[in-house]
Amino acid sequence: MKINGIHSVGGTNPYNRNQENRSNDAKGAKEKQRDQVRISSEAQELLEAQASGDTARMQKLQELKQSVSTGTYHVEANQIAEKLFPYLKS
Repeated sequence: MKINGIHSVGGTNPYNRNQENRSNDAKGAKEKQRDQVRISSEAQELLEAQASGDTARMQKLQELKQSVSTGTYHVEANQIAEKLFPYLKS
């Protein structure tokens, strides 16, 4: 039994096919528009509110850091258990 042309399945050179695809992509890239991002007015309001409330949050964070470092921070185990119970129940 003799098999001829085992490499001629595709009929074209795959390198040339890749070059054609790249040239078509390059032409299409010029025609494509750039991506745009639009932030809604609600999102802008949220960002502004977050920035203005940042001082109170930072103060609270500093107080927590100080109480943890001095060892005076107390964790209420009952409150944690009450919050975790609904998740563990289901």
